Amino acid sequence: MVTELSTNAERPPRLNSVVADRRSLKYWLRAWLPVLLGIGVIALESTALFGADNTNGPLRWLYEHAFGPVTNGRWGIIHHYIRKCGHFFGYGTIGLLWLRAWWMTLPHSGFLLDATLAFIGTALVASTDEFHQSFLPNRTGVPSDVLLDCCGALTLQLMVYVFLRTFRPKRLARAA
Repeated sequence: MVTELSTNAERPPRLNSVVADRRSLKYWLRAWLPVLLGIGVIALESTALFGADNTNGPLRWLYEHAFGPVTNGRWGIIHHYIRKCGHFFGYGTIGLLWLRAWWMTLPHSGFLLDATLAFIGTALVASTDEFHQSFLPNRTGVPSDVLLDCCGALTLQLMVYVFLRTFRPKRLARAA
């Protein structure tokens, strides 16, 4: 028994497991790797391979298998809206990944700061993406797509806020 007490007395005091966890590489990877992967997906989708001329056939095939045949004129409109919905929800997801990363990185901040930083990150990625697309022959970089991307991020962040406010108010009020 004496050896057990002396062994315990010689051990340095343990850091709070949450603080120790935040200092680990695994923690930082859990927080920021999804953001980096999301940006990687956006970068891949920003190439000429994913231009409207290359997505037309596969998306039409999927659409017609799900909903039946469609005329060429009607398909042009549907294809446009499918691609714009992709912008909205894709960047909405990126916005949530940014939000999650900032939420984990800044544990004593409020939701507004985390959401603002997430929105800025999303806007930077969207702007960079559209700038890059402006140099590709089969893509167009337009400011309205950046606006649409930011609207997607803001909408999904507001949905998270409403969910937290309604169902997890203590989690939302975590700021010290």
